[in-house]
Amino acid sequence: MNRKISSLTARIITKTDKENPADAVLRRELREDKTLTKQMAGEVAEAVFAYYRWHGWMNSTYPLSQQIVYATKLQDDYVAGERPLSDENVLKRTVPAWVKKEMKASLDWMRALQALPKMWLRCKPGTRERVAKNLEDCEIPEEPADALIYQGRKDLFHTPGFKSGDFEVQDLNSQRIGLIASPKPGETWWDACAGEGGKTMILSQLMQNKGLIWASDRAEWRLKKLKQRAGRGGMFNYRSVLWDGGERPPTKTKFDGILIDAPCSGVGTWHRNPHARWTLTVEDVRELAELQMNLLKHATPSLKPGGRIIYAVCTLTHAETTEIVKRFEKEFKDLKRLNAAGTKQGFLWPQDTGGNGMFVAVWEKVK
Repeated sequence: MNRKISSLTARIITKTDKENPADAVLRRELREDKTLTKQMAGEVAEAVFAYYRWHGWMNSTYPLSQQIVYATKLQDDYVAGERPLSDENVLKRTVPAWVKKEMKASLDWMRALQALPKMWLRCKPGTRERVAKNLEDCEIPEEPADALIYQGRKDLFHTPGFKSGDFEVQDLNSQRIGLIASPKPGETWWDACAGEGGKTMILSQLMQNKGLIWASDRAEWRLKKLKQRAGRGGMFNYRSVLWDGGERPPTKTKFDGILIDAPCSGVGTWHRNPHARWTLTVEDVRELAELQMNLLKHATPSLKPGGRIIYAVCTLTHAETTEIVKRFEKEFKDLKRLNAAGTKQGFLWPQDTGGNGMFVAVWEKVK
């Protein structure tokens, strides 16, 4: 690692904290440094994430520059299969101690956190083979039918296929949530926490652009991003609207289906976002669980009899998953829980799927 890369990596790490996550600081610093080549920027990004992925193995008394070198060495050796990890080290060093009390923190899950994340793409129906051929360096999984794993180093956002809407960068299990929702053409759906529209686009795709989707979020800038993605991907059967999660829904419409991809602690993304392992607290988890419960309570009255509500989070803590289910079902007696196909009691684990860890629950309103 040359001096410039080491120096910039150290500067980024010293600027990160709970309010300034590593990925945001990294983007800002790389954007501002005009002297970096594309290769150098990639090396800096890899070094920053390696530092946090192997943070539990670091000796804080050593200079930061030495810790960075050691972390990248650990990462390279682990990827190459040259550094097997003992169960004791995995249990002790991978995540903070409080995590093991808040979820099923298996050895397999913690080992999966140390692996490099896969780059998952979602292609338009019928375009996967062409996208794979044009991008090269792709692996075609057995399912879902429109998913790809990209293994190259191109800037995907500047490729013709991305600009024409042939594919989106979207995690495998995020794609699966849309498939579990399984909306039908002509139905009316509400994507209550739509964000930048990743799952809205899957709903639209499954609905064949027929029917209507209300896409709401509390942040206007996210809905503007959704509009850009919708234009690129040819999605037009939607309306976007601001909603803060309060008691008053954004419309009086009754829905065939409601998807609540709720804000959460993000524990399921820790293999992709290792810095968050060391900033999240138990108090954050408790606070988010209350937000999630309120979103469910405020959205459910908008469901038609016979309609379905899907609750999804990219986390694995008991408080935000199984405990939410218990609390929700205790309050809403007219809902029948359905099987979430392809999951283990609602969970999608990184070590099993190669995607983000997620939880999903599905209910139908009794007619």
